[in-house]
Amino acid sequence: MSRLESLRPVQRPRLYEQVAGQITEWITDNGVRAGDRLPPERELATQLGVSRATISQALVALEVVGAVVVRHGDGAIVTDVAGTPRIVEAIRAHAKRLPEILDARDALETKIAALAAERHTPEQVDAIDAALDAMEADIDAGGRGVEGDELFHAAVTAAAGSELLSKMMREIGELVLETRIESLGQPGRPRESLAAHRRIAAAIRAGDPAAAALAMHQHVMQVSDVAILND
Repeated sequence: MSRLESLRPVQRPRLYEQVAGQITEWITDNGVRAGDRLPPERELATQLGVSRATISQALVALEVVGAVVVRHGDGAIVTDVAGTPRIVEAIRAHAKRLPEILDARDALETKIAALAAERHTPEQVDAIDAALDAMEADIDAGGRGVEGDELFHAAVTAAAGSELLSKMMREIGELVLETRIESLGQPGRPRESLAAHRRIAAAIRAGDPAAAALAMHQHVMQVSDVAILND
């Protein structure tokens, strides 16, 4: 075997990774503490010489790995200063495992939606509708609907009536949250996701397992369409 065969191609950092790295360096160099607010996106974009879309993507990546939390009206709040030195590695690890998480979501939640269409009670449909209302209200107020999204999927899972599937979803809950934040951070995605949720809910309410499964599968494919995987 040639000695060169052990070499691997050099991985070039993506632009949003470079931006995320520079933001975390700024956090460290300036003594920023957990709870402090980052500068506005527009200011960061001007200072770093990149588009606001790139800044937004970098902030979503930082939020997914737990370095910041993005709140409507407050901007990006630093949450984990101790982890900043390895942020880029954490972002790359997230991108690497994301397709596998989405495969698991598709397998589990498609079946869950079908079972929910077969087994739901009126009270469980009410819980699904309440989650949709909460998500819509958050989006109307300028948020991304993350909590409403989580409530919706939890309500659908409860309606499926399977303790084992519910346990499996709980066990991958933190990984699912990564996909939720990543997806709802895409431009225009919150309302697209809300519309997809309404299609799933309509199929469940109609008692149509095939339509519910298809609507859920299409929704997971929508969740899979994120910049971090398309670059």
